[in-house]
Formats: sequence, structure tokens, C-alpha cells
Amino acid sequence: MLSRLFKRVRGRVPSVGRMDKNANKNVDEGLDKNSGQANAPYTMESLYPSMVECAAEATRVARGVTAAQLAGTTHCPGWDVRALVNHWVLYTSHGLEHRALRKPLPESLTERDFAAEPGWAEAYAAQLDRAVAVWGDPVVWEGEVDFGVGSMAAPELASVIVKEMAVHGWDVAAATGQEYRISDAAARVILDVVVTHGDLYRQYDGFAPAVPVPSDSPTFTRAVAMSGRDPRLSQAAS
Repeated sequence: MLSRLFKRVRGRVPSVGRMDKNANKNVDEGLDKNSGQANAPYTMESLYPSMVECAAEATRVARGVTAAQLAGTTHCPGWDVRALVNHWVLYTSHGLEHRALRKPLPESLTERDFAAEPGWAEAYAAQLDRAVAVWGDPVVWEGEVDFGVGSMAAPELASVIVKEMAVHGWDVAAATGQEYRISDAAARVILDVVVTHGDLYRQYDGFAPAVPVPSDSPTFTRAVAMSGRDPRLSQAAS
């Protein structure tokens, strides 16, 4: 989704900081609507722990993908596991670092077949470590990040990439018979981001319509469902 969003959005993405703080009530009531807003803005203090946790879980899931599974199907239309992994690796590790450093992603990265390289999962883990370490500098969280066709406050952009790390981590896990596991605190962050930017993602075909789930479902299950993914797919693949 980040590739389409960054290429097609003109101007600023709606700021988390301008969202209605009262709309956090939707999160507590199960987010049974197709759109809503969350109680951001994010800060380094509120988001960085979830970034660290989601990166660690991404590493674990990546290490669980076998070479034979790369040719397998996913629930992402038109993507096999290899294509999904390549998108995940590019935008959530290299993209995470490059956005922090205010550098564009070079073509050598955007055209790279990461999954074809021996030891791609370990390389992804190492790149995630580098990217997360860069975001450990408070200065990185200041100001705006220009991604070529628009700009976003640095914490807001970081939240979007962490969301991508988590939901695509779930996609990979679901397609390869694994379980995706994060804490409820991290899941609430992902749910916040999904709700805040859900309408925009659907506008650019990044999310399918929300999938109904019980209001007392686990937080990350609700986040997955709000992003247009059917949480039952993970159970079916495991």
C-alpha cells in the first residue's frame, strides 16, 4: 500500500494531530464502523516501543518462511508470498530507515528481489535493526518527512510504516501457516492507525472494506478486520 500511497497522494495526508480526540470512543467500543479516528498524535514515547516490538515480531515471522513457501498464494490479490515479502522488506525496513534520514528510496532497492537472495530473512532482521536504531534518535521525530509527492509529520509517517510492518507481517504469517503475535499495547497502536487512515487507504485500494468481527474480539483481530482482512484466514492457514 505504501508504494501506491506515496506515488499517488498529492499534498498532505490528513494529519493525525487534527483528528477528533473524542473518536477514540470507537476504539473502546469495538470499532464496528467502517471509518473513524483515533486519539493521536503520536510521539517517540508513545510509538517507539511498538516499533521495536513489531520489528522483533517481523523478524520472527520472516525467519519462519521457508523457500518452498515463497511461491505460495496469499490473500493479497495478485501477490504470491515472494511479492508480499519483497514489499514488506522494502517499505518496512529500508523505507523506515530512508524516511528517517529524509532520503528517497533508490531504484536499486525498489527493483530488488529480496526474497531471491540467500539469507533474506537475516538480512531483513539486520536492516530492521538499523532502521529502528535510527528512529531511536529523538531528533528524527521532529519536523516533516517529504516522500516526493507529499509530506507528513515524522511521527505520523512512522506510525503508518509500523502499521504496514504489522499488517503485512500478519499477511505473511497467515500465508505461511504462522501465528502473528504482538502485545495488546502494540495492537492498540496499530488499530489507531488503521482507523485514522482507513478511508484514505480504501480510496487507493490499500484496504478492502472492513470485515465484521465481534466487538469483544482481541485488539489486533479488530485491527486486522478493520484493514479489510479476514482474521479467520490466519486460523485456516495454521
